Amino acid sequence: MTYYAGLDVSLDETAICVVDATGAIIKEVRAASEPDALDDALKRLGLPLERVGMEACSLTAWLHDGLMEFGWPALCIETRQANAAMKTMPNKTDRNDARMLAQIMRTGWFRQVHVKSRQCRLQRSLLVTRRTVLNHMRSIENVVRAITREDGIKLGTPSRKDFAARVREMAGNEPELMAMIEPLLAVLAAMIEQLARLTKQVLDIVKSEATCRQLMTSPGIGPLTALTYRATIDRPDRFDRSRDVGAHLGLTPSRYQSGETDIVGKISRCGDELARTALYEAAHTLSVRSKKRSTLRVWGLAVAKRRGMARAKVAPRGAAGTPRPRRAARKLAVILHRMWLDGTDFRFGKEALA
Repeated sequence: MTYYAGLDVSLDETAICVVDATGAIIKEVRAASEPDALDDALKRLGLPLERVGMEACSLTAWLHDGLMEFGWPALCIETRQANAAMKTMPNKTDRNDARMLAQIMRTGWFRQVHVKSRQCRLQRSLLVTRRTVLNHMRSIENVVRAITREDGIKLGTPSRKDFAARVREMAGNEPELMAMIEPLLAVLAAMIEQLARLTKQVLDIVKSEATCRQLMTSPGIGPLTALTYRATIDRPDRFDRSRDVGAHLGLTPSRYQSGETDIVGKISRCGDELARTALYEAAHTLSVRSKKRSTLRVWGLAVAKRRGMARAKVAPRGAAGTPRPRRAARKLAVILHRMWLDGTDFRFGKEALA
């Protein structure tokens, strides 16, 4: 007899349900959300498990790696698909969720999620940390601008390193105002220092990563974008076709079709938001700042001339609503994947193929 297990993971405790090939519930237990505790709980069951499935969450990668080391056939499944199945249950409980996950494992109605390597997870955490610091710096700067604007002080657009000096120059004669602003400027100075440290960590990783240096041969791709793409894709061979990367990152149009209704919407934005944002910025750099001529840049500028710069950076619709997701961000994602897979540098023109 074949058995399947579903694990509903929460921060402290995991609900485990095991079903047989007919769907009958064989055993239900609970264990701490730790690899060792889950291994002990599964061993005590004494059943040959065909699949052990869990829904993607913040603990999934750690638990998945631990269970795989113990020899269990662990799988991570897509959250949206799991939630769609769980909504059929009248009551949402951890016990019911584990039951549904076990049935999903039995029927095979799931989409397996790639669990990234620990190295890529650490790299992505570094990038998220850096972006978090940067976003909070922008928030503090906006608060300072709002406070000074109420007194008619317009700071203009100084660079980040000159921002504090500009504030003190413009508002230095207002002691009550500066009493509120000085603590914010002190926090901002500390954050600028830490942002520089995080940026240096990114640059040090890129220097030692041959893949990142290869991706940076493409115009518009800098160290941050290269490392973001590297950490997001992890393994290029997990995609059958390079063009699948565009859909994976949410850069292809969504579609709703039913009967006579056929609506092609905006890009789906289903994938990694960090990588998608980095590719937007790279597409902007390619279109605006890059000076070297390339087939990709010529194509992007032609689209921008016809449809506008915003459309040229993402993914457009063709005539009569026909999807034509071939804009710079998606093209860059596809090209970078092919470069990585083939081990080749960026080709600036078709003549390079000869």
